[in-house]
Amino acid sequence: MNVKRGLLLLAVLIAGSPLALGLGLILLIGASEDDKSDPGFDDRYDLVAGTLRVGPGYVPAKYAGLIQKAAAACDQGLSAGVLAAQIEAESSFNPNAISYEDPITKTRPIAYGISQFIPSTWRVEGLDGDGDGDKDVMDPADAIPSQGNMMCKLLRTAKKYPHYNGSPIELALAGYNSGWGWVDYYKGVPPPRFAQGQTYNYVKSIMKGVARLTAPDTSGQPPMYGQWSKPVNARIGTGYRVPGGMWSSGYHTGIDFPVGTGTPVHAIGPAVVVSAGSAGAYGNEVVLRHADGMYSQYAHLSRLDVRAGQQVQGGQAIGLSGNTGNSSGPHLHMEVRTGPAYGSDVSPVTYMRSKGIQI
Repeated sequence: MNVKRGLLLLAVLIAGSPLALGLGLILLIGASEDDKSDPGFDDRYDLVAGTLRVGPGYVPAKYAGLIQKAAAACDQGLSAGVLAAQIEAESSFNPNAISYEDPITKTRPIAYGISQFIPSTWRVEGLDGDGDGDKDVMDPADAIPSQGNMMCKLLRTAKKYPHYNGSPIELALAGYNSGWGWVDYYKGVPPPRFAQGQTYNYVKSIMKGVARLTAPDTSGQPPMYGQWSKPVNARIGTGYRVPGGMWSSGYHTGIDFPVGTGTPVHAIGPAVVVSAGSAGAYGNEVVLRHADGMYSQYAHLSRLDVRAGQQVQGGQAIGLSGNTGNSSGPHLHMEVRTGPAYGSDVSPVTYMRSKGIQI
């Protein structure tokens, strides 16, 4: 069997994408066996993005709750920002969207609804999200939970392949668009030469959209507990020691707070600044040494407001949250350590609670 014909048959067999595999039967036959990888994707990312930016030009208010709930239902670190950017890419938040094989004549419809499921995928992945007794692909209350659940399963699968070209969330997005079989075939996000760049550009577009659709935390300075404070007013996203191949240690060495770029980040307690600057995968970071000999670290910052050697108080702003370094979306990554360097981490929640911080 020649390569092109074989790949066309493979497209039929592995079709699982809400949108692209409907198109895949037309476009994907241009791949060849040497198209195995592309250098355009990194393979180490945190998985939490910021709070949704809601309003005209951003996430419609009527869908924000569905998106947040669908993301929260996933135990793999799926962010609401990723789901929102994905829906924007799929349908521009149009619940009545229909994609056609021939968009000019609008013949042969292939994908339906706000999350653009093809019928064969919907039969497998569709959920009765609103509990009204039916699974309606054109109802966002069913489609968005189904999208979130499918992405969660893809993300769980993606974490099993840390050697693939792309972060877990990028691999999951590629699987949603083209089917996981093509991710397996290319050992990562399919390259630009695949399907005229459809999947490659889909993933790139969504990763950029995450930042645009997230917003700074406007809840103000966290409350003080004596001389101590939470670093930001936000819930914890990815917790401490969550296992996964996307982290070089094999587990998450800190905790993530899902806040948008520009959120003020506060020192958790009185300390001396050990370092403040660029730190590779951590992006812009600040490391503080507290009086008890413990250290706290704040990563992926968009701005640094302190310098090495400076004394800071608990609750003092030390920078702004961001998306620098290896990060899939705006958030604060924070660690507590027994030393200033990577590899000496302890539970940040346990440490902060020992100081009276309610977290």
